[in-house]
Amino acid sequence: MSVLRNVVIFFSIMSISLSCIFAEKVEITSDAMHAENMKKEVNFVGNVMIKQASNWLHSDKVIIYFDENNETNKYEAIGRVTFEFKKENNFYKGSAHKVTYFPVKSQYILTGKAVIDDQINKRHVNGDEIVFDMITGNTNVKGSRKKPVKFIFDMENTK
Repeated sequence: MSVLRNVVIFFSIMSISLSCIFAEKVEITSDAMHAENMKKEVNFVGNVMIKQASNWLHSDKVIIYFDENNETNKYEAIGRVTFEFKKENNFYKGSAHKVTYFPVKSQYILTGKAVIDDQINKRHVNGDEIVFDMITGNTNVKGSRKKPVKFIFDMENTK
């Protein structure tokens, strides 16, 4: 009975933490889920879809990590990650092999064939690693000798 009680408490804490981060209803679906109470993490495996309002993220696996206060610390989406994020006047689409999100800083780290398309400003950036801050809009991109950073944008016609 105590195992069931711990799982119920853990999921209650998880839902409260997720709702605080996103301030709206968050829905996570997957083929399987495994909670590790001692590690303070929840693993969603297989066809994972996270939806919040008009934002979504799809991945093969998502791990949500909690700190010692059972607050959401970070989450990692691993394997064929695609997403669409909208915030105020911003709209981004992208993909990567792995996306790590730090909710306190509202910072995303995309690694492995990382791509972000700014749908509003018509900009495209790709590289091996993209660090993106949703609050400031600051972006740092790392490439390599074989695959340099690529930034594509439209110029306005000044005539």
